[in-house]
Amino acid sequence: MSTQPEYRKIKLSELKLDSENPRLPKSMHGKSDNEILSYMLLDASLIELMLAIGENDFFPGEQLLVVKDTDSKYKVIEGNRRLSALMLLSHPAMADVQVTKIQKVLEEVKFKPTEIPCLVFEKESEIHNYLGYRHITGIKEWRLLEKARYLSELQNNNFSTLNLDEASREIAKVIGSRKDYVKRILVGFNIYKTIEDEAFYRIRDLDDTTFYFNYIADSLNRNNICEFIGVDFAKENPIENIKKISLNKWTHWLFEKNEQNKTRLIGDSYDLNSLNTILGNPEATEAFDQKGYTLEKAKELTGELDNQFQAYIKKAVESLEFADRLVTRVKIFYSEVEDDLKNVRALATKIGRTKQDIETEDEL
Repeated sequence: MSTQPEYRKIKLSELKLDSENPRLPKSMHGKSDNEILSYMLLDASLIELMLAIGENDFFPGEQLLVVKDTDSKYKVIEGNRRLSALMLLSHPAMADVQVTKIQKVLEEVKFKPTEIPCLVFEKESEIHNYLGYRHITGIKEWRLLEKARYLSELQNNNFSTLNLDEASREIAKVIGSRKDYVKRILVGFNIYKTIEDEAFYRIRDLDDTTFYFNYIADSLNRNNICEFIGVDFAKENPIENIKKISLNKWTHWLFEKNEQNKTRLIGDSYDLNSLNTILGNPEATEAFDQKGYTLEKAKELTGELDNQFQAYIKKAVESLEFADRLVTRVKIFYSEVEDDLKNVRALATKIGRTKQDIETEDEL
C-alpha cells in the first residue's frame, strides 16, 4: 500500500527536469537540462508561462509532483513546463534560443520563485495512476503520441506480466477509458516504434516531432488498412505478421511531400475512408499503389462513387418528398426559398444533362 505524499517547499536548486518525460520526443530523452529548456522554449509556450508566474507568483495549488532521485535531487514527474519556466526566470543563461524574449520577460516580472511547493512521493510509480487520468482522459490532455508513449511505459512498468488484452483492461481501469481504445493505442505505438526504428524511412523532415500519431490510431479503426499493413487484432500479438513493405508504403503516402509540398494522402477521415475502400479492391489497390492513380481516380474503380451518387440522389428525393408533405402547413416561408428551389431545378437539370452526355459518349 502506497504512503501519502508529503507536501514540502523545495529549493529550486534541488529540483531537476525529467529527461524521460513522455511529453518529450524520444530524441530529447536523456538530454541535459539546457537542451531540454531550449526545446521546451520552441515547443511549449514557455514565454507566456514565465510571464504568468513572474507577474502572479507561483500558485501553491499547482504543486510539482516529485520523487527523490539517486543524486539526492528531486526529479519532477509532473510539472516540467512549470519547472522550466521557473529555471529560466532565475537562470536565463541556461537557454540559447529566444534570448531576447526571455530578457524582455525578466524586465517586466516581479516574482522569481526559488522555493517551490511540491508533493513528494516515495516512488515514481505512485504518481502514474494520477497522471494517467489527468493527462489521458482528464483536464490536461497530452497530444496522442505523448499519451501513447505514456501508456506503453505504464504497460511495461506495471503490467508486463499480462498479455495485451489483460494489460489493456487494467490500464483502462487506471485511466478511466475503454479497453479497446487502450489496446489500439498500444498496438499503434508498437507500429510507430517500427517506423521510428527504420529512421522514418528517410522521409524528409519526418521525425518524432512531426509524426502525427493519430494517423496510425485512425487507420487501425479501418479493417482493410489493418489487413494491408498486417495488423490482426484477433491475435494475441496483433503485429506478429506486420507487413513492413506495406507499412513503408502507408508511411510514404501520408508523410512524403512532393515538389508542391503535398502528400498523396491527407490523414483525415475522408482520405482514410477512401484508402480503406481502395484497399478492399485489388484493381483499385494496384492502380493507386503501382500505377500512381490519385486517390479519387483509384476510388472510381471500386464502384463506391456509383453507390455514393445513388445514395445522394435518393436522399435528395426523400428530403424533397418530406418538404412537399409539409408545404401546405407552412405559415411563413423563409426568404431564400425561391432561390433554393431554383437551385434544386438547375442542379437536377445539370445532372440529367451530364448523365445523357456520358451515355452518348459510351455509345460512340
